[in-house]
Amino acid sequence: MQVSPARYRQIAYAALGVCTLIVFTGAAVRLTGSGLGCPSWPRCEGTRLTPELKTHGIIEFSNRVMTSVVAIPCLAAAILAWFRRPLRRDLAWIALALPLGVLGQAVMGGLTVIYGLAPGWVIGHFLMSMALLVAAVALAWRATFEPGERPRSSDKLSVWSVRLLLIPGFITLALGTIATAAGPHAGGEGTGDVVVRLKWRGADTLDWAIHQHGALATFLGLAAIGVWFLVRARKMNAATQNAVTAVCVLLACQGLVGLVQYSLELPAEIVWFHVVLSALTWIALLAATAAAGRLGQPVAPPDRPAEPAARELAASR
Repeated sequence: MQVSPARYRQIAYAALGVCTLIVFTGAAVRLTGSGLGCPSWPRCEGTRLTPELKTHGIIEFSNRVMTSVVAIPCLAAAILAWFRRPLRRDLAWIALALPLGVLGQAVMGGLTVIYGLAPGWVIGHFLMSMALLVAAVALAWRATFEPGERPRSSDKLSVWSVRLLLIPGFITLALGTIATAAGPHAGGEGTGDVVVRLKWRGADTLDWAIHQHGALATFLGLAAIGVWFLVRARKMNAATQNAVTAVCVLLACQGLVGLVQYSLELPAEIVWFHVVLSALTWIALLAATAAAGRLGQPVAPPDRPAEPAARELAASR
């Protein structure tokens, strides 16, 4: 069996799609208060593998089933990478991270349930999803191009400016999870379970976390705008310019949604939309970094043949 580059590229993007989708469904579980709809793991409750016909149990169990759906294209990407022709070991090794990441997510999710949705486990669970997206984006991007198809860039300033956006981007994500861990959406409201919240600053913990998150998000937005002007002024490739534009637009939407949810005292529906945008923003940051490419020495253009008049002048001398 052989897999063509075009077919493998489709598989890689399918894996990226489901790895993104599981973030959305996982957030829905928490924000509907269904995190303990299945109070044990790997079974749902006691000796039962499936939940009773109750809303929160069905929501939580559906998310567990979704993990199996995610595993299919991720496992396919890992296996079929070895059947791709021509074989590319870089794709094979990156693809291996996908099923391992899904397995790690399943175990982390189980431990999160076992420990009653303790904030540390929930934060780790979400950040592991973001790490899985790193591998998924890398695989999809590399599968799009053949080795050497995209020239390396000699523009160190632009490339590193795009890359460095990942640092405040990830820290902003992490602070967002801390704000959520201190907020009202613990994940157990629907089932009547009491879940521990982060309160190291007492009653002010949530406001403190939200303001730290907002301050860093503002810095990230301003930095992204600066990079947007930079990559255009220095005429970076179109893919990088488009990806940085997407980052700026998503961050603007995030800022607006964040202000609305704060002013409305964190309604679950808007918080869910905020989480969705955060995952999409992270993907856009990763795509921008990939599009900026690797650094390398500029390749000198081939010598052009001299014009006829120039050749005659040189010969006469």
